[in-house]
Amino acid sequence: MDAIRIPKVSNVLCSKSGRTAPGTLHLTAHHLIFSYADASQPETWVAYPLINLVTRIPQTLSGQCPISFRCRTFDSFSLSFEREADATDVFESVKELTVANSVTQLYAFYYTPSPPLSVSDGWSLYSPREEFDRMGVGTRSKAWRYTDINRDYTFCSTYPSRLVVPTKISDSTLQYGVKYRSKGRIPVLTYLHWANFGSITRSSQPMVGLTNARSIQDEKLVEATFTSHVAPESRVSRPVFGATATNLIIDARPTTNAVANTAKGAGTENMDHYKDCKKAYLGIDNIHSMRDSLNKVVEVLSESEALAASVSGDIPGMSTSVVPVDRQALRRSGWLRHQIAILEGTLLIVRNVHVNHSHVLIHCSDGWDRTGQLSAMSQLCLDPYYRTTRGFQVLIEKDFISFGHKFLDRCGHLSSEKFFLSPVDGAGSSDVAQALFASVQNRFSGNHHLKETCPVFHQFLEAVRNVQRQFPTRFEFNEHFLRDLHTHLYSCQFGTFLFNCERERREGSAGTVSVWDYMNSPPQQEKYINPDYNPAQDDPTSRAPTADQGVLFPNPKGVRFWHELYGRSDEEMNGRYVSTTAPLSGLTVVENLEEDPGQPESTVSPSTPSPLPKQPANNPPSPALAPVLTPVRVPSPLAPWPRAARSTSSDLFGSAGGNMRSMWDRISTGAGVALSAVQDAYGNTRDARARSADNSGSAGEMQDWSAPSPRRASPSAISASSTLSPFEPPRVTQAVRASTFSTASTGTVANPWATSPFLRSSASPASHDVGGGGMPSVLVDNPWDTARVPARPSPGARRPPLEDAFAVGEMARTLPSLSPSRGIDRLGIELPVDPTVALPASTGSRRPSLPSRDSSSSSEGMDPLGVGMR
Repeated sequence: MDAIRIPKVSNVLCSKSGRTAPGTLHLTAHHLIFSYADASQPETWVAYPLINLVTRIPQTLSGQCPISFRCRTFDSFSLSFEREADATDVFESVKELTVANSVTQLYAFYYTPSPPLSVSDGWSLYSPREEFDRMGVGTRSKAWRYTDINRDYTFCSTYPSRLVVPTKISDSTLQYGVKYRSKGRIPVLTYLHWANFGSITRSSQPMVGLTNARSIQDEKLVEATFTSHVAPESRVSRPVFGATATNLIIDARPTTNAVANTAKGAGTENMDHYKDCKKAYLGIDNIHSMRDSLNKVVEVLSESEALAASVSGDIPGMSTSVVPVDRQALRRSGWLRHQIAILEGTLLIVRNVHVNHSHVLIHCSDGWDRTGQLSAMSQLCLDPYYRTTRGFQVLIEKDFISFGHKFLDRCGHLSSEKFFLSPVDGAGSSDVAQALFASVQNRFSGNHHLKETCPVFHQFLEAVRNVQRQFPTRFEFNEHFLRDLHTHLYSCQFGTFLFNCERERREGSAGTVSVWDYMNSPPQQEKYINPDYNPAQDDPTSRAPTADQGVLFPNPKGVRFWHELYGRSDEEMNGRYVSTTAPLSGLTVVENLEEDPGQPESTVSPSTPSPLPKQPANNPPSPALAPVLTPVRVPSPLAPWPRAARSTSSDLFGSAGGNMRSMWDRISTGAGVALSAVQDAYGNTRDARARSADNSGSAGEMQDWSAPSPRRASPSAISASSTLSPFEPPRVTQAVRASTFSTASTGTVANPWATSPFLRSSASPASHDVGGGGMPSVLVDNPWDTARVPARPSPGARRPPLEDAFAVGEMARTLPSLSPSRGIDRLGIELPVDPTVALPASTGSRRPSLPSRDSSSSSEGMDPLGVGMR
């Protein structure tokens, strides 16, 4: 009580959620209590460990001395005092009561429920033997056994006292293998699937080091884990289809982090020594990236509140105006990207265990952060029992509390004086503002003062909430249950989440109350029931069309912010939900253009020309059909400037390269068929057209042809050998075919493909000679369009190089019937229908025409090739 300088302050203004009301502030040993002057309003109780950031704001023009409070539950409020001395005393008292020197000073060691809770079995809720017996260890499967090798925590100080390991592995082998895993966390069983003998084991990273060390004992342990579907007393295989083909070692880290750890003596498994399995990197970032990501989310929400305060000219929290949250800044924080990575890893594990009937070993660096997230999320989707209220509590006790998640370090229960910011004494108003801003900026951006803090368990709860949102009838508990669990994670009112491992909790949690006793006692228990819960959907024997045997497959593309937790509306943080079939690398994943896997390769080999169209049987090819490669410069259709070619990484079981090549093969094949048909039609009418032009003496009497619609060139026509400047458009090689028609006067071979409709002159009879352009090109002329062709310059005029791109585009032209419901890109290619844009009513089947190049009066923009921008 010596830390409380002033226990009570009257005439205090409390501003919260845009509402300001007077009242009285009380400071107790464990809570900050505000009683409103209006007796109809409930009191506000804030436990000191929930306070995350306290900021003293300089005195306002009205003479008020405000203090701003931000809690770990993302609530914020401010208290305004009439005297600066009162504000100083409250600020110093709260700091003394919040910053603790040891865990025994926290509220849990002084909390006594009044009245006593009706449930008191929280500490015995989870029993390792009962839980693994429920899975079938020792009964349904004899391949696993219990071991007490860690009963006194000397084998591994952060593991539970009772472990489950393969039966064929002795304790002596474990004693040798423990040195090969970081912190001694060897691979042990955490889940045995109810439908087959597939398993989930967890461990820490191997101690490979720069010398590429190996451990025969560890290799035997992993091998025994991946062959646990084989009965130990005989070599008869259990019905686990494909187990040896798809066994997985899941490394949750990015590959760069795994390689970097080799300098510290650790690393990742050498797959030459681990047979009959594969390894997958999930690319989930470390605790520092997660902490910074959540701090950016908090910063965006704080900026929204500060902007509202600046609009009203009042202190933070007093504005009633609505200021929208910057959703783009929220997405740039990367929080949703981390959530997607967790659900993608979960989906991979669920499919491998349930669909492939195989085994999975999960680890990250030390096996107590990302490993716990992936293990618990996978079991939540695989086993309906863990989606009940009691089963979810058992899951948390097993995979987080028992297996040694560092709650004390990750949650920062002891707090720090660096969370308390005050103006600099003796400085001017401008200096005070700058110092305060610098302190807040350093608090949100760096977090160098508490390097071990990280919202790992919060991230797990938000991932559970995302799955719960996708499957609202498959969980016995509701969203309020998860939100209260997040609150008591930081309130330090109970002893469940105070320690780093099972050993520390057994030694130091005596006298504390379990959080499960509080949440399982009335009336709290009734508040957590999900009214939409339907356990019949988890019946594994159901043969209904929508039956899934109780196994959930979450959609990583459906990840959204847990807006209830952040105190905002769904519209503010997530926007309107639009159902889409877009690839996973969308806005929630890709943060800049460089990371977009959909960008085209800038170059391809010039040695392979574009495939020539297939000639019909009645029109044999001419010997003069040898392709001639002519370099032509064209702007890139998808990117403003070219970038260096980069390979697209394939997934674990396939490659995307073959699909892309097959797609271009189909396009070029279809283009060849259409081109052959058009060429044959022009071959029959060429002589008649030439005679008509000669008799008239003017090209203007010939039928006019519309301007071409340029098409994207085949990727095989793009050069890869040339070195491109960052400001130089890509080089495209154009395949030019000689014409099968010869002029009667010269006997030479005419090349109608080498002409352009923009070079034809209605006044020049010579335009019908070789190269003159009198013969309409089947590649660039469109006989189905009636737009007038502008007059071309004289035959001797230099041809613009950009117009050669039309010849390249028309090599793959199939002349499709354009649909008004589809958009057209800058090169004339039809784009897929946008599901989020309402389409106008159909106006008929008439094909819309593209604008001609001479329509200078059109209000539409023109791209460099003359195509109107829609």
